[in-house]
Amino acid sequence: MKRNVFRSLLAGIASVAMMSAMAGCSDPNNTSTTSESKESATEATTTAASDETSTAAGTDASAEDNSLQKVLDEKKLVLGLDASFPPMGFTDESNEIIGFDIDVAQEVCDRLGVELIKQPINWDTKEEDLNVGKIDCIWNGMSINPARAEAMNLSEPYMKNEMIFVVPAKSDIKSMDDLKGKTIGVQTGSTAQEILEAADLYKDITESPLEDNVTALNQMELGFSDAVFLDSVVANYFITSNDKDYVILDGNLEAEEYAIGFRKEDQALRDEVQKTLSEMKADGKLGEISTKWFGSDVTTVK
Repeated sequence: MKRNVFRSLLAGIASVAMMSAMAGCSDPNNTSTTSESKESATEATTTAASDETSTAAGTDASAEDNSLQKVLDEKKLVLGLDASFPPMGFTDESNEIIGFDIDVAQEVCDRLGVELIKQPINWDTKEEDLNVGKIDCIWNGMSINPARAEAMNLSEPYMKNEMIFVVPAKSDIKSMDDLKGKTIGVQTGSTAQEILEAADLYKDITESPLEDNVTALNQMELGFSDAVFLDSVVANYFITSNDKDYVILDGNLEAEEYAIGFRKEDQALRDEVQKTLSEMKADGKLGEISTKWFGSDVTTVK
């Protein structure tokens, strides 16, 4: 009986000792445990911050503009153009693509140490060709308008232009007022087409959309249209170089400026080309090329 009581007493003491030990382990004032918890929390925060920084760095790296470096590494610049747009870019009798824009682009490429690749494209789908990477830029007497400024990264203007009407010299059309009831040829997908369709006189004429300006002028000469609405730069060159008996009507529907188009994200390439054009303007090379094609320096590069 006493032995049983003694055993019960020992069991009670052991139980109290165990509870004290457990309470000691969970004591919030235990310095060692608190320190370890703080270290674990700090480590977790640091790791999370590190992961976030790495992710951000990765995002920045993927968004890096390597457009210029790509052209330099591949040692070529692919220029997209309508190869029937004299004197800016067109195919000559030897099937070579020549023109003012071509000569300027060639000089830019020579200074960059890369080859110029001239790639004819469908003018109506030029933005798509640019965005899918078929070409590096659109450089071919391309007029600036809001839609193109939205879709592309444009250079600064390098030349002024006017949109005018051309008629055969023997035509009874003597002014824009005489165009009522007439058929007007215009290039499909061009700013000329957009301007013509937005003009007040559009409701009084018949539009004849054609693939390019040269075709439109030839169709007019054959009697399939009465006039052509196009760039003054193209009209003046075509009339002079081909000794055509055409007349440019007084006045214009709109004045324009030409620019080079790059992909929106290709800022580095755009800026390097712009910088090179400015250097060419300063050292006289751009004026020399302009004089070759237009008789004087008509460029507006700064």
